[in-house]
Amino acid sequence: MSAIKLFVKWIDLIIIIYFINMKYTLRQLEVFVAVGRCESVSRAAEALALSQSATSTALGEFERQFDSQLFDRVGKTLRLNELGQQLLPKAVELLDRAREIEELMEGKTGFGTLRIGATLTIGNYLATLIIASFLQRHQESRVRLQVHNTATIVHQVAHHELDLGLIEGDCQHPDLEVQSWVEDELVVFCAPDYALARQGVATLDELATQPWILREQGSGTRETFDHAMRHHHLPLNVRLELEHTEAIKRAVEFGLGIGCISRLALRDAFRRGSLVPIETPYLDFRREFRFLWHKRKYQTAGMREFLALCRSMTAGVERSDEIQLPPVP
Repeated sequence: MSAIKLFVKWIDLIIIIYFINMKYTLRQLEVFVAVGRCESVSRAAEALALSQSATSTALGEFERQFDSQLFDRVGKTLRLNELGQQLLPKAVELLDRAREIEELMEGKTGFGTLRIGATLTIGNYLATLIIASFLQRHQESRVRLQVHNTATIVHQVAHHELDLGLIEGDCQHPDLEVQSWVEDELVVFCAPDYALARQGVATLDELATQPWILREQGSGTRETFDHAMRHHHLPLNVRLELEHTEAIKRAVEFGLGIGCISRLALRDAFRRGSLVPIETPYLDFRREFRFLWHKRKYQTAGMREFLALCRSMTAGVERSDEIQLPPVP
């Protein structure tokens, strides 16, 4: 065993002894974190598989031991006060480290449970394949994937409900670390028998007369689309807003209008000819896929491994639709 690994083991044992002599227990920290995330004792109890009374008692004892209040009680909702907000990331880090110690002492080789959030394009076309590869390499690990729009993923990462977010929209949250991953591009498209399909290119005036099928407000795709259109002050006829890219593709295939989503999501449809692109060289639909985590979040070995796997998938790739996706076993 190397000197570094031996040193790490000694540090882990010191932390265990430190925990044993603390005034509080890991279970109390776990209850505090759950209530902080859920903003409700009953929902936290359900998440922890505890009774509501046991959860309430553990939280109350934790606050009484230090004569401190961690939540503002607004009706039935518990909201973290300033002290609680400062404590939450530290408590999450301690629990993450404690789980790593437990797994190390039990001889496990996995990374425990990794909570990933992905926006729809990434979640549907990249995240599941990356997770499959991750789990094949680390069979004792577990991954919980949640797929939502950008606004929801940002909220969940900011509130420590997720370890890591993979987003396609912008994020200006002051508590979150954002890193670029790979470039992506939206494209306007229509059904092959649609009037604009024969032209291949559409003018701004022609786009203004078309019914549009678009993603909902709060999604990264809609944010990029609106930003590109805003510079041209183009009045649009938004006929339908949908939360799923596959639903948009189906609606466009039925001839209900034209759409605009990621080229990555349309790659197979373009290859089959069930949908066709409409080129718009005067509109800038470029954006980036990004990684997202809390600045005060302890970055576990599992997080580092997952990020490395994401980056290896896109190494040497300039745009998302050029990614060579691995076959699913």
